[in-house]
Amino acid sequence: MKHVEYAASRNPFNGINNINITSRHFKILFTASMGFFTDAYDLFIIGAVLDIFRSTQINGFNLQTPILGIPAEGVVASSAILTAIIGQVLFGWLADYWGRKRIYGVEAVLMVVGALLSALAPNIYWLIVFRGILGLGIGGDYPVSSVIMSEYANTKDRGKLIALVFSSQGIGALTAVLIGLASVSLLPPTLAWRVMLGLGAVPALMVIRMRRKVPETPRYALLVKGDLREANRAASFLGVKINGLVASRRLSMSEFMRRYWFTLIITAGSWFLMDIAYYGSGIYSGPIVTTFLPVSVYPTLRLRIIHEVFEAGLPFLIGLPGYFTAALLIDKIGRKLMQLQGFIMMSALYLIVSTLVVTNEVDVVSFLAPIQVVIILYVLTFFFINFGPNTTTFVIPAEVYPASHRAMGHGISAAAGKAGAALSTLLLFPLLETHIKELLIIYGIVSIIGALLTIQLKETKNKDLESISGEELVNHLSSYATRGLLNPYIVD
Repeated sequence: MKHVEYAASRNPFNGINNINITSRHFKILFTASMGFFTDAYDLFIIGAVLDIFRSTQINGFNLQTPILGIPAEGVVASSAILTAIIGQVLFGWLADYWGRKRIYGVEAVLMVVGALLSALAPNIYWLIVFRGILGLGIGGDYPVSSVIMSEYANTKDRGKLIALVFSSQGIGALTAVLIGLASVSLLPPTLAWRVMLGLGAVPALMVIRMRRKVPETPRYALLVKGDLREANRAASFLGVKINGLVASRRLSMSEFMRRYWFTLIITAGSWFLMDIAYYGSGIYSGPIVTTFLPVSVYPTLRLRIIHEVFEAGLPFLIGLPGYFTAALLIDKIGRKLMQLQGFIMMSALYLIVSTLVVTNEVDVVSFLAPIQVVIILYVLTFFFINFGPNTTTFVIPAEVYPASHRAMGHGISAAAGKAGAALSTLLLFPLLETHIKELLIIYGIVSIIGALLTIQLKETKNKDLESISGEELVNHLSSYATRGLLNPYIVD
């Protein structure tokens, strides 16, 4: 068979690549964003729930109960994170094998079911099980929503659109703080935590129907399924057409790993390192901030819980603008520079704060600077996490892998991130009580390693997905093209 020359100017998806943002882009953005709003709410509301469990003796919910030799608090905090790892890899594989559309919405159903069951848990053991169901849905949302937004996005705004999907995480985390404050202010603790967990079902429930109606992405329909008719139906959702008959040679998993192993190390490794710092300091933000504050005596238990929930939410208030700063600038300054400066600033701030912490022989913490300065420096890490690797580690894996393995590449990378989160919340938890200085040093070191790994990144801004991923395209002369039986040529 004759090879046909291919140039980016003849990309069949140029109609999508060159279009301006439309209302349909925003519809997909909203549909995907509600999932990440739910993800963040459900993952971070557990911090406020743990504040209640620490302060109130609720029958069946003793956080000191050992589970497999680990205090129950660490297991509760990490249960959804651990199953999210499974969900990310499983749904990533399914989205590549069956298609994005066929499974989109299933993860939202799992989030609804997991949140409602968690609110009804009779004891801490069932809470862990139900949070595990929730985690499967949360994990599944990462690869599917990111890839759908990526494959529908135009080139010049692709980073912004994917980052805006992810920015709803910040709104979800902030909402978790506000709902936590309202619940503990208005309801008895024994009811407040159930309301807090149950409300996590609402945003996911809102978008299940919308997700089921999102068309298959044009790229998956043409490149993987080899169905030009479906690809054009999907493209018409944006008001454009597909120009050209091509398909992508579908790589086996072993071949994918052989060709993209180094890219996977960078995307997965960066995410792993970032989540060690982000989730450890995020879920346990209450105890960490409390460590920086003088011991207070509260006149009532309710007031104590309110203060603890507010202190836990302070870093998220400071970090929220970072998401939108990242979305505004990511297509201008690029993914690599944004991730690099984020890691560098995280490391600098963690290490500076650690030098200001002094612990005496009886583990009493004091500081070498005014407490206000220490807290400001610490919470600023959340701004640079979000205006940096928390956003870019989500965006980049949705761009750098070929269509037939894009969701899987993203899922593996996200799973590595959640592995870092689980490591931080489960194994580093004991350091919170007496070794806050050492914990901050650990976060600073992993941020330095993240910066070094980021140097290996290739910039993806202002490039089409086929060029970025090195997609192997073939003449679409027969259905055999989608089975990898035609000779490939590489996109320049």
